[in-house]
Amino acid sequence: MRCLLVVILAGMTASASTRLLVTVVDQRTGRPVTDLKAGEFRVHDEGVLRKVEAAEPAQGLLDVMMLLDTSLVGAIVQPVAESIIEQLHSKDQMAIVSFHSSADLIQDFTSSKELLRRALLRVKYGNVPNVLDALYAAIEDGFHESSFRRVLILLTAGLEGSSRMSEREVLRLARRRNVSIYPVYVLGSGRSLFETLARETGGAWFVVRELKRMGGPPGPRIFEVIRSPYILTLSGNLSLGEKVKVEIERPGRYQISALALE
Repeated sequence: MRCLLVVILAGMTASASTRLLVTVVDQRTGRPVTDLKAGEFRVHDEGVLRKVEAAEPAQGLLDVMMLLDTSLVGAIVQPVAESIIEQLHSKDQMAIVSFHSSADLIQDFTSSKELLRRALLRVKYGNVPNVLDALYAAIEDGFHESSFRRVLILLTAGLEGSSRMSEREVLRLARRRNVSIYPVYVLGSGRSLFETLARETGGAWFVVRELKRMGGPPGPRIFEVIRSPYILTLSGNLSLGEKVKVEIERPGRYQISALALE
């Protein structure tokens, strides 16, 4: 069975080749698929097959922003946040931003797990969450000083308030800033939104109850996926705004997401 992704690539500049960050997750196990070869990817540009010249693991350090729901039910994701902090490598950096009707910086980028743990204790809950507004503000203002691969982990109960920003505006900004979004949510009401945010930015989505069913703390499962995307090198140019289809030639059911890298 072929697994398919359609993504709008915005903000591309002309070059002799194009790089895509692609994440592939087995839906049955929740584990990343890490043994794919270049020949197993199919990337179509307006019906034309583009040659995948190389498929290599994405390596390097991470700048992780954890966007934390502080709504009335947001506290249910705090144990997940604690587990995520423990997965940082010594030179990775993380910032913590809380969100309700706006986004508030709780802890700027640091490699100190102790500072991050203390920051979680300062978070207060009981607000109405505007997820899209918070995402836009965090992406626009939060990564100016970052120099590593940009990851945004959205920890949310799964409820959206009345955001002024649209899903499309958030996606366009994330792609311009090379930010991959990884929603981790509890409720199913926002599932379509969260899947789209991940799929169109090279991220992945996680449901808390499914993580619990797999056993063990959720942090290692989440970071196993975050650290396992591919960098695909494609021949030729991809123009602004084109729809690109990414497939893999392997039986199964998969999450497939992509982010064009400038």
